[in-house]
Amino acid sequence: MGLRRLEFDTLKLLLCVILLGAPGFGQAPAEATRDLSVLVGKSVMVDSTPVIQRISVATPEVADAIIVNPHEVLINGKAAGSTSLILWQQGGGRIFFNLHVRPDLQPTTQQLQENFPGGNVQLSFENNTWFLRGTVKDAAAAERAQVITATAGKVVNLLQIETPAAEPQIMLKVRFADVDRAAVQDLGANLLSMGALNTVGSISTGQHAPPSRSTIGGPAGRDVPFTLAEVLNIFAFRPDLNLAVTIRALQQRRLLQILAEPNLVTINNREANFLAGGEFPFPVVQGGSSAGAVTIQFREFGVRINFLPVITPRNTIRLRVRPEVSSLDFSNALSISGFTVPAIATRKLDSEVELADGQSFIIGGLLDSRVIENFMKIPGLGDIPILKNLFRSRSMTKNNTELMVMVTPELVQPFEDGKAPPSPKIDLPFMQIPGQKPITNPRVKGAETQPPKGVNR
Repeated sequence: MGLRRLEFDTLKLLLCVILLGAPGFGQAPAEATRDLSVLVGKSVMVDSTPVIQRISVATPEVADAIIVNPHEVLINGKAAGSTSLILWQQGGGRIFFNLHVRPDLQPTTQQLQENFPGGNVQLSFENNTWFLRGTVKDAAAAERAQVITATAGKVVNLLQIETPAAEPQIMLKVRFADVDRAAVQDLGANLLSMGALNTVGSISTGQHAPPSRSTIGGPAGRDVPFTLAEVLNIFAFRPDLNLAVTIRALQQRRLLQILAEPNLVTINNREANFLAGGEFPFPVVQGGSSAGAVTIQFREFGVRINFLPVITPRNTIRLRVRPEVSSLDFSNALSISGFTVPAIATRKLDSEVELADGQSFIIGGLLDSRVIENFMKIPGLGDIPILKNLFRSRSMTKNNTELMVMVTPELVQPFEDGKAPPSPKIDLPFMQIPGQKPITNPRVKGAETQPPKGVNR
């Protein structure tokens, strides 16, 4: 019974195979999918040994296919993208292609090579996007490469920037020398009568305060006191004549020298400035709703320098230097609402030079020479021969100032880690405690601050 049933199942299976056909029977095996690339606006030929009966392109907007003859197909790239291409051959065979249409990299690559000769910039196109890869020297170069590539479509910038070297530093040594010479000559005379020739009075040019009587019209036969308002160089009094004279004859010379030696350090193409001086309050009268109100502002004065260094491709230093020396000038002061506001006497210049490392230049000849002379006399009496000098006064002031600036730029490097920088020379230790250990620098092993030569701790 079991044997008959097995024969029946085998017969039924054989009948099904004959009627329905076994899987794969009568079908031509499909070939593996191939990759095919073509540039936009370019064409490529596909050959087939069997006769091509039919073709199909999944996305006609990306590419189109034309049967040139029974064994050749022409593929034209129309737009960037990917699609599928299928060829049916005589006898049932089929060929499958992954067709990739890519833009032409040559124009963009050529532009990158021209703008970055010898550079490491690679360009690729994937998923309708341009990719920039490689290394450039700075952010400006990376931005320029992206702008060039953006003319062809969407760009992803994957460029790496080289770590730039430290910017060079420039130290500017400046020497200010301001010499001020002044000479003053002063000559004047005052006469005072205490009753000579029965006359009481005084004669003065008014430039210097004359003596004055403290009592007018005293009793006869008694002395009349008088007061000296200013102690002058020469004073003479004849009691028998009741006549006094004061003579002022002064001569003064002055020499003032202002010297500043600032050293400034800044990075290439960065401005630095220095000011040795101060600020003075400057009253400002307000307007508008606060008309009449006075507020205080501060104005700077003193020795100032601003400089901007630029290192040129010739390895020289181009400097724009603006030194200035200013001081308060009370001789030209202004009074506002009871406030005395001094003027500012200023000497400054703006110059641009180019020097090598360590070279110097001097700016001199900034002279200010002034002569001020005041002459006063009593009309008539000041013209009497021989005696005219008693009725005249004269003062003369001569000022001669000169400013000189010497500038020396130098390229400098910071001290290496572990190297102790030089310390300023101190003649005597500051607040030295007997028996105290030397001060150590924790950053430098074994380094101690030593006293100057010839000074014991």
